[in-house]
Amino acid sequence: MIFNETLGLLLEKTQEIAKEVGTFIRKERQNFNLNAVEHKGFNDLVSYVDKEAERQIVDKLSLILPEAGFITEEGTNTTRQEQFNWVIDPLDGTTNFIHGLPIYSISIALMEYEEVVLGVVYEVNRHECFYAMKGGGAFCNDTPILVSKAENLAASLIATGFPSYNFEQIDKYLAALKFLMHSTHGLRRLGSAAVDLCYVASGRIEGYFEYNLNSYDVAAGALIVKEAGGTITDFSGGEDYIFGRNIVATNTQIHQEFLTELIRIWS
Repeated sequence: MIFNETLGLLLEKTQEIAKEVGTFIRKERQNFNLNAVEHKGFNDLVSYVDKEAERQIVDKLSLILPEAGFITEEGTNTTRQEQFNWVIDPLDGTTNFIHGLPIYSISIALMEYEEVVLGVVYEVNRHECFYAMKGGGAFCNDTPILVSKAENLAASLIATGFPSYNFEQIDKYLAALKFLMHSTHGLRRLGSAAVDLCYVASGRIEGYFEYNLNSYDVAAGALIVKEAGGTITDFSGGEDYIFGRNIVATNTQIHQEFLTELIRIWS
């Protein structure tokens, strides 16, 4: 078991790494060439910036916790270990980055066995570093953050992520959007799951849901939400939201109302 003092030091160093790599990403965006874009699959884009950012993150994290393995989006290092594993999305919001839309982030989490114990999300353009460690609260740029106090969906703003491939559940998803359009202050699609989660944690939005996700999209942000007083489940109300490929995150007060309707629509 990792001790809080050690975890705190790791958290500080992880923030430093995220900010350093964020500087690289901002610089590369200034002269980014669309010809550098590759297609991993339909609407699944990647560039040399994603790959180089991940390489830098992996190299730097390897120095601060050599015994840890990695779960990475771009496959820079895929060696997993039993106790500790870093879960990394080097550029969450690649499509936004490619098109010059300034909402993208770096997401880094540390898992001890099956539990996320440290999370850092650095929103590159706003220079906002969201972070948390297990049992230590959640912060943005050293200021404590908390979820909002909205009591129901009618008083809530909800974020989501549109499916860009795998449209098998599109009808259920559109039904959920229709319900939320009629039942909330509105819907937003920002393009970075990690940012969506941090905005729930900081009270800017009350809820977020998405399907067809990966662990590196949500691991860090999920811990930040929980430490800010929020609630996270999968679409069934269970706890398989890191690897289960769907997630519902809320300010806790609206969670049951939100989840009940989502289960009704998705069943």
